[in-house]
Amino acid sequence: MLPYYYSVSEYLKNTYGHKLYKLSLSGNMTCPNRDGTLDTRGCIFCSGHGSGDFAVQDIDKAKLVIADKYKGSEYIAYFQSFTNTYADAEYLRRLFTPVIMRDDIRILSIATRPDCLGSDILDLLKELNTIKPVWIELGLQTIREDTARYIRRGYGLSVYDEAVYNLKQIGIRPIVHMIMGLPFENADDAVATARYIADSGAWGIKVSLLHILKDTDLYKDYCAGLFEAMSMDDYLDITGKIISVLPEDMVIHRLTGDGPKDLLAAPLWTANKKRVLNTLTHYLKDNNIYQGKDL
Repeated sequence: MLPYYYSVSEYLKNTYGHKLYKLSLSGNMTCPNRDGTLDTRGCIFCSGHGSGDFAVQDIDKAKLVIADKYKGSEYIAYFQSFTNTYADAEYLRRLFTPVIMRDDIRILSIATRPDCLGSDILDLLKELNTIKPVWIELGLQTIREDTARYIRRGYGLSVYDEAVYNLKQIGIRPIVHMIMGLPFENADDAVATARYIADSGAWGIKVSLLHILKDTDLYKDYCAGLFEAMSMDDYLDITGKIISVLPEDMVIHRLTGDGPKDLLAAPLWTANKKRVLNTLTHYLKDNNIYQGKDL
């Protein structure tokens, strides 16, 4: 029998009885990598929308964005753009409380940085988590310190470790982002990052392929020939290797990603997400890596 891994779609269906669709929201915050606290340029791969290119500030507008894809009535409120705990606790309370109290919202998901989780923020998250589940998504991207400096991540690995520990102490399950195909990294580096995330105690993982967007500093390095975009064959191979080192109880939240098509410079084959996921599904099953559903 093939190994079985747990996709987020399966988790949601098993827990809530049906699929929940994410509403991509903006909390109107910035990031310490942009406001001068650490830097003013942002992470090297990050677009001008702070990785929230599809995010809006109004929930009802967010529903309209996905109306053609999802006909259900319950959602995950996903605060995606920039760093969504980079504000004082009272601002965050006013922002998150009305959202989590809505009948149509079942989960509050917050994307943030490990270095933006002070004690007052943790206290608020603990309180919110007693109302409905709170997911905290942490952008680790890589465990290589030289790569972290290159992408301008702005914090060390120990800060990530502390954040995961603190979140678990208050009953919140961390979901951790990593990126495959980062410049100057190979398959072994990506697998090492995935293994570290699993060993750190993270509940879920998001694996993204590096998208090179035209309005980023990463694009300048790509145009200068400093690195090449990942091929689909390499993507399939590395994704298979990453999945193989994950524990079977870890929830896989993503194995690819979306880049806005008007900004996407490379790899252009990622623009057809349905084709990518279909090809990946066949590859994993043909190579005896995965038997789950709904990647």
